[in-house]
Amino acid sequence: MNRLLSALAVFLVLLSLTAWFIVEWGVNRVYVEDGQSLRLRYKGAILFGKNERAKPGHWAEEGQVGVLAKLRGPGRHFYCPVWWEREVIDDVVILPGEVGVVTCKLGDDLPDGEFLVDGDIGATKFKGILRKVLHPGRYRINDYGYEVTKVKLQEFTSGNSEKKAGWVEIPTGYVGVVTNLASNKLTGAKAGIAKEVLPPGIYLINGREQNIDIVEVGYRYNSIQVEVKRDAQGNEVVDENGERVIADEDSGIQFPSSDGFSMHLDFTAIWGLMPDQAPHAIRTIGNVKAIEEKIVLPQIESILRNRGSEYKAVELLVGDDREKYQEESLAEFHRVLDAKQITLLYGLVRHVYIPEQVRKPIQMSFIADELTLTREQEQLTAKEEAKLRESEEQVSLASRTVEVDTKKQVAGRNAEGDREAETIRAETIRKIAAIEKETAALEAEAERVLGEAENQGKKLVEEATSDRFRLAVEAFGSPEAYNNWVFASGLPDDVKLQLLYAGPGTLWTDMSKSDGGFGVRAMLPIDNTAPAPTKKPASPKK
Repeated sequence: MNRLLSALAVFLVLLSLTAWFIVEWGVNRVYVEDGQSLRLRYKGAILFGKNERAKPGHWAEEGQVGVLAKLRGPGRHFYCPVWWEREVIDDVVILPGEVGVVTCKLGDDLPDGEFLVDGDIGATKFKGILRKVLHPGRYRINDYGYEVTKVKLQEFTSGNSEKKAGWVEIPTGYVGVVTNLASNKLTGAKAGIAKEVLPPGIYLINGREQNIDIVEVGYRYNSIQVEVKRDAQGNEVVDENGERVIADEDSGIQFPSSDGFSMHLDFTAIWGLMPDQAPHAIRTIGNVKAIEEKIVLPQIESILRNRGSEYKAVELLVGDDREKYQEESLAEFHRVLDAKQITLLYGLVRHVYIPEQVRKPIQMSFIADELTLTREQEQLTAKEEAKLRESEEQVSLASRTVEVDTKKQVAGRNAEGDREAETIRAETIRKIAAIEKETAALEAEAERVLGEAENQGKKLVEEATSDRFRLAVEAFGSPEAYNNWVFASGLPDDVKLQLLYAGPGTLWTDMSKSDGGFGVRAMLPIDNTAPAPTKKPASPKK
């Protein structure tokens, strides 16, 4: 019985484990791939327990019925579908050249006067468009509470007044004028056009917070000029006086002079916007193209026409009045553009077209005056030429005089040099003779001193030699001993010396005992009275 109960218990345990494994891994398991996330919505208790619902329009907290803000990442997750609604969603990918504008759909309403939501995704308190935008990358975003709108990089077109957002590229030579659509408490930015501009670069702009106007800065020029006639080769056509012929009477700046003549002129203005002037231009006028069309060109024509109509035709052609007209027009042009914060570098009236009926008499008068001046200059030239010839003759005479005087001075210098040379040569010969005399006396004295030195030397050598023999004799004790020493010193190095003892009458017999070698033998007589030596003495060495 116990065995049966034990077996039944084991069976029930295995059956429970199997059922749990099947339900957990077959029903509850949800696998989330890389690049995806798991969004959960809690359904609440079915039979038992109390269901607490999340606040409408907000995320559900743990244990509340509703969608949870936190997403589960890639991997295995176990949630029972009875209590949980499970949905796998893809991550949001922002590609290079794009920007993600995020809109929060859950939370409280924004306070009055505010239009953007501060904070990061998952940590916002209000509904609305987030101030921060998404850079290129991959983001895990719960699409139940956040909506992402992708904005691509906008290409820049010069002269286009379109406001830009997202990835905004400001090229070199341009600045970005910022229009704040909403205030920012963190940066202190106020709604409206900001005074500070963006330098060239690439910027990430939230289009719900800011818009950018790309404005060209620096100098540019505008020229208004008369259209002249041209031939088939494209060269300008001129009249007999060299003046260009007007092709279109309505071209250039046209106005009547104060004396009723129709005047035309060419004008060039160099102007531009500086970076600090760009915000004011966008606020009041528009971009550079609008400034050119609405301000610069109309003001050029208006000022030059009004000022030009105050002068007579001849005053605009010659004299100080034309310079005055140029200065007055430029000063008024400066005043108008400065008031609109536009920089004017220079304005120049390049050419004034005067009617022929006004220009021709003036030109003829000028020609007559020029001819008179030419004749006067010719007379002055003739006088100056005569003076030049006279000066040339004077120069020639002076040159010849200088040449003769130079030859004379050269001859005198040469004669004086020869005399000084002879004097020096004679003085040199005298000094040489005196030196030779002194040299001969010195040589004679040297020979005398040398002879005396040689005699004295020989004397000292002889005295030293005789004194050496005297000292040697004294050292040996007697002349005989010294002679024996001289004799011995002259013997060869290999001489042999033998001592033979011989008695009276035995010399020849004792000599036969010698070894028969060559050498010097010393024979000593034997003294019979003296005792005989017990040992034969060894031959003395050298």
